[in-house]
Amino acid sequence: MVIHPTAIIDPKAEIGADVFIGPYVIIEGNVKIGRGTKIYARAHILGATEIGEDCQIHMGAIIGHEPQDLGFKDQESLLKIGHRNIFRENVTVHRGTQKGSMTYIGHDNYFMGGVHIAHNCTIGNKVILCNNALVAGYVQIEDQAFISGGVVIHQFTRIGKLAMISGWSALSKDVPPFLIAQGRNCVKAINVVGLRRAGYPLSVRREIQRAFKTLFRSGLNIHQALSVLEAQELSPEVRYMVEFIKNSKRGICRGNPRRQTRISAEMEEDE
Repeated sequence: MVIHPTAIIDPKAEIGADVFIGPYVIIEGNVKIGRGTKIYARAHILGATEIGEDCQIHMGAIIGHEPQDLGFKDQESLLKIGHRNIFRENVTVHRGTQKGSMTYIGHDNYFMGGVHIAHNCTIGNKVILCNNALVAGYVQIEDQAFISGGVVIHQFTRIGKLAMISGWSALSKDVPPFLIAQGRNCVKAINVVGLRRAGYPLSVRREIQRAFKTLFRSGLNIHQALSVLEAQELSPEVRYMVEFIKNSKRGICRGNPRRQTRISAEMEEDE
């Protein structure tokens, strides 16, 4: 274990083996830090915060502070972070609002500089959030989603597995899995490159493409499109997409009704 002499560490904190703590770091409260984690200069970790093994917390990050919520009444709430997460410069992650509630972050995620994760969010595994993405309270982001720089996500919104959000988008509706969203609540295509890299076979990618056309390019409303899909024999991936949409409480992002973007040649001839 390496602890810089200028670091300030609460005696209640539990620090695992082989942890590196840099200059002017502040750790206060019932913080738990797993073995092998590195905490760089001037990071501040506080509250009932649990951090897993082999994480990186870079300069100026603030992890586990009180939520930015007028309803917060100084209750003890939680932040739980899994293993191998990277928090780059000036990332802020807040714990839950209600007593005993939690902000949860899974494993192997990458949060680039200036990212904000608000209270009561749930982040899955292998998610990437690029610089200055802002995630409001109670947002759910599923595994392997990619959130580009400057994206803002409204509270209670869900981002599905392997979805990709283009830079500077503003979302207040759910983004179904495997899709690319761009602009304000608009989906434009499926995430072909992400599906390939994740190892989904061509047969599955083509079925997702056909489902995308039914949902967003057929002229049917969502209820009609779901009925068409549910009358077919579906792969687990398309079934998952259908169930995600059916369970949406905010509604889902749709294609631009004034300009139906033509599906790219890459999507039509994915190999």
